[in-house]
Amino acid sequence: MADPSSYRPKPGQIPDSPGVYKFRDEHGRVIYVGKAKSLRQRLSSYFQDLAGLHPRTRTMVTTAASVEWTVVSTEVEALQLEYSWIKEYDPRFNVKYRDDKSYPSLAVTLNEEFPRVQVMRGPKKKGVRYFGPYAHAWAIRETVDLMLRVFPVRTCSAGVFKRSAQIGRPCLLGYIGKCSAPCVGRVTPQEHRELAEEFCDFMAGRTGAYIRRLERQMHDAAEEMEYEKAARLRDDIEALRRAMEKNAVVLADATDADLIAVAEDELEAAVQIFHVRGGRVRGQRGWVTDKVEAVDTAGLVEHALQQLYGEETGDAVPKEVLVPALPDPVEPVVQWLTGRRGSRVDLRIPQRGDKKDLMATVQRNAAQALALHKTKRASDLTTRSRALEEITEALGLDSAPLRIECFDISHLQGQDVVASMVVFEDGLARKSEYRRFQIKTFEGQDDVRSMHEVVGRRFRRYLQEQQKAGEWSDENAVTENGENGDAAAEERQDRPKRFAYPPQLVVVDGGAPQVAAARRALDELGISDVAVCGLAKRLEEVWLPGEDDPVVLPRTSEGLYLLQRVRDEAHRFAISYQRSKRTKTMKAGPLDAVAGLGETRKRALLKHFGSLKKLRAATVEQICETPGIGRRTAETIAAALAAAAPPAPAVNTATGEIMDDRDDGAATAAPSAERG
Repeated sequence: MADPSSYRPKPGQIPDSPGVYKFRDEHGRVIYVGKAKSLRQRLSSYFQDLAGLHPRTRTMVTTAASVEWTVVSTEVEALQLEYSWIKEYDPRFNVKYRDDKSYPSLAVTLNEEFPRVQVMRGPKKKGVRYFGPYAHAWAIRETVDLMLRVFPVRTCSAGVFKRSAQIGRPCLLGYIGKCSAPCVGRVTPQEHRELAEEFCDFMAGRTGAYIRRLERQMHDAAEEMEYEKAARLRDDIEALRRAMEKNAVVLADATDADLIAVAEDELEAAVQIFHVRGGRVRGQRGWVTDKVEAVDTAGLVEHALQQLYGEETGDAVPKEVLVPALPDPVEPVVQWLTGRRGSRVDLRIPQRGDKKDLMATVQRNAAQALALHKTKRASDLTTRSRALEEITEALGLDSAPLRIECFDISHLQGQDVVASMVVFEDGLARKSEYRRFQIKTFEGQDDVRSMHEVVGRRFRRYLQEQQKAGEWSDENAVTENGENGDAAAEERQDRPKRFAYPPQLVVVDGGAPQVAAARRALDELGISDVAVCGLAKRLEEVWLPGEDDPVVLPRTSEGLYLLQRVRDEAHRFAISYQRSKRTKTMKAGPLDAVAGLGETRKRALLKHFGSLKKLRAATVEQICETPGIGRRTAETIAAALAAAAPPAPAVNTATGEIMDDRDDGAATAAPSAERG
């Protein structure tokens, strides 16, 4: 625990101007990012008497080891820079909204030659038009199914599209009139793109004009006695109206707005967003967050606006945003939103009428989301805390291991030896910091030497990164806007990466030998403040360095369960990496050198002959008997196999026996041979 007075800036050193500041811990890791209209006033508030600070703020300033700031010219620039840094550094003490579930969106891939309509989840991609998010994927598919009758846009995957183009026949949707079949040239790329753009216009809320146009066409067809065409148009209009009825009108005058509501308590907050387009609720989403900093409702709203519109531009930012409380000050946020949209955005609190009533509905949804989240997460938070406490007590640690790293070794009979490193922080997996290694110094079934190598490599990199960090913990970096423009870029290039943050506990998959190897690797590097333990699979015993007997945790122990989850995750990560390397190794064979020989004909050859050994012994005439193989190709195959030397026979290292020379291209090891 650091004393804030040890890194407090000198009087008069902090400028009295707008800016963004960062607190770093002793390892140079950014733990908090904030902005201020006056850096001097805001930063001074952190260095008052600790007893007067909010408990979470007090934890932050005692965890930090340095503070630095960047001066900007306006509060709008500060808002944008704060968002960028929060996204880049992912500080642990900032409010970070996380989705309470994965919401699907309706996407139109306008960045492709033939745009495709599909359901998408996850981060948005450039050049793709999104609608939603929606509560359920099936609701999107029902709507799309109704609209394909009028807008027969492609919905098939790239593989199906390519296959249909090769065989010259469309898929089922092309035959039943729910796809314009651009794969076989029924429409030109330009005509298909126009269909996709009309689909987007309809989904964006411009529905009335399109339906009126269809009605005119229907009446014209009826007057000209083209009754079949009129009936088809009538059915199209009915399908579009059914699609529209799935979203009831909630606001008059075709309003485009987003409504944001917040429900909170002292520890957590839930945010609900309703997306209203053309007066109809087109989508809904929700976020939840732990209040790791002292923040009020207005601050939560500001963070929500940053996350919601930080990467949006144009029409994705609506003309009107309704909120329960206005950020203070509000004008920079309005200017920032206006800049994202390209035209004026109205940010306000609804006072009366339909908008206030709808906001009450959004607020009820936020309250229900918070209640549901608390029932789901309360036990998890309690359990994780109890698990860390039990591990601390069982291993005799000075403090709870908030960061745990686990290492595992995987190989196949001593070949392709790899290792994995997984990271758990506060009892939760932090997958962005997972790492994988190839064992470089030797090949063979020696898990102890492998463990010594990989732990040594990981912490050798840590010492290198710590050396690169230099004087971070002792100096304040001040970047004046416009006068020292390269300083921020240089700082980003030199900031700690990958292995810069040490764990409090290293867990290895194995028993006493693996634990001793890991401890020896740390001792050789002079690292004594990192605890080591091992978890043996057979009886789930916890081994400590230098101890003859293991620590046996109760089977119902939450601490043991957390260690098992960490170990199993490392095992999974190592196995997946080893299998990917094995797949690449098995694919590399003499048949790969034959030009024009694809995977289908390779499989046909191996299926016909049973093994690569029998294929080598076959004559050209016998190879020609394989379906799809002509004489010229057979001669090329025979020449390639003759030029390639046969592989050396595998030897069982346990018995010394030569193993059966099975199919080199398709053989798979028995499950018992796989080690992870």
